[in-house]
Amino acid sequence: MNQDISLNHARMLDEKDELAIYHKRFFNSDDNLIYMDGNSLGRLPTDTIQRTSRIVKNEWGEQLIRSWGINWYQAPAYLGEKIAKFIGAGPDQVVVSDSTSVNLYKLAISALMLQPERKKIVTDALNFPSDLYLLQGCRQVLGGKHKIQVLEPVDGMRVETRKVLEAINEDTALVTLSHVVFKSGYLYDAKTITEYAHQKGALVLWDLSHSVGAVPVELDEWGADFAVGCTYKYINGGPGAPAFLYVRKDLQDKAISPIWGWFGERSPFSFGLEYAPANGINRFLSGTPPILSMMAIEPGLDLILEIGMPRLRNKSILLSEYLISLFDARLAPLGFILGSPREIEQRGSHISIQHPEAYRINQALIEEMNVIPDFREPNNLRLGLSPLYTSFEEVWSCIDRIQRVVTENKHLSFPNIRQVVT
Repeated sequence: MNQDISLNHARMLDEKDELAIYHKRFFNSDDNLIYMDGNSLGRLPTDTIQRTSRIVKNEWGEQLIRSWGINWYQAPAYLGEKIAKFIGAGPDQVVVSDSTSVNLYKLAISALMLQPERKKIVTDALNFPSDLYLLQGCRQVLGGKHKIQVLEPVDGMRVETRKVLEAINEDTALVTLSHVVFKSGYLYDAKTITEYAHQKGALVLWDLSHSVGAVPVELDEWGADFAVGCTYKYINGGPGAPAFLYVRKDLQDKAISPIWGWFGERSPFSFGLEYAPANGINRFLSGTPPILSMMAIEPGLDLILEIGMPRLRNKSILLSEYLISLFDARLAPLGFILGSPREIEQRGSHISIQHPEAYRINQALIEEMNVIPDFREPNNLRLGLSPLYTSFEEVWSCIDRIQRVVTENKHLSFPNIRQVVT
């Protein structure tokens, strides 16, 4: 890349950015803070402040339990319909429910029960560890009869599509991968993998946590069977916000959730003593939803729907290309290695840069330079680029401050001892 790496060029890019006006739609108490962790926890939309205040004061405080009949009971479905519009899903296939982990467990068990004669699960070592733990738990609960094939990356950042396809055979019950890899930002060819898995008779479950809201997703077009995703990253739903799940329409009445709760029952307010699963997607609900955090998701959803995924993806690409050009010019000479793919079509919306002292550099950035990235073992600094609010000047300042930390040896004053949360 031969981009101008001056600060003035960054400011010129911001002037041309059609999404720059949306920066003001997010709460910001410190103009000097460079926030590069939107791929872990998105910023707070200003509309969410008013929305949650109304929920607490008017809906809970004044309407009390009557709010269940007004809009609370319907929230999992109608919020799911909003998410469906930007993940390429038709009506009645998405609900907001539980956490990503709980949803993945429900759908993985359901998929394996639909394929009782098949004994193989295909995933990869780049998957989020929680997903792997859950698959191990599924195997245990189902009697230990399944083999989990964990594909290893060749370069630390990706597993080639060819290798995934080679692993899928007639004994494969389930293929489950993260659409965008959490460390490197590698973006899988979901359509090709899904189509091939179906040729072999396998089902596919995608984890969209690092792609939803930043990368185009077309679940119906892919022919996806199942999907899960969180809402606190690029959707900006808030810490611990409920997740969502997708089940393809024609599978809904064949598949059964392993968690039988009253919100997934056919007639929950009849209070019968024998469980009868609801028809359609609602059978994958379980217990009473956390209304305060669930309703706080909506302003972030509305922002994405207002802008549209094509514009968000275009901004994401421009940001990541710009960051990589600065990386090549200013950080590569200092011993940093790019830990994300250079190919645009293979990259999500966060960039991983690697350095032997990444952990201490991360601490110095947070404590002394007013930059918040995040660290992932063993040597990854992740820089999350949220197309809704990250500016080109912030990218420039982030790289500038990383360079200063290393050239001025600021990181050497921090211990190389991991904190509980990294």
